[in-house]
Amino acid sequence: MVTMTAPTPDADGHTATPDAGALVVDRRNGKVGVVMGHVGPYVQLRPPRGGREWDVPPEDVRTPTPTEELSAKVAVANRRWGR
Repeated sequence: MVTMTAPTPDADGHTATPDAGALVVDRRNGKVGVVMGHVGPYVQLRPPRGGREWDVPPEDVRTPTPTEELSAKVAVANRRWGR
């Protein structure tokens, strides 16, 4: 289940490592992904519609814009309906 929640800043203003299920964007390539977990120093992301996971350093993830979040939600809904 994709919760579409975003990472939150910690007390020092740095982005905390997002929890599994959070929707984030890889700053390096602009891809939107769902956090699947953490391995070593990396955050593992998977495309919202499913597919191959990739590793991202935690400092290279950001909160999606409203447009990016809506697009991801539509992609997930379309997948459910076979589109």
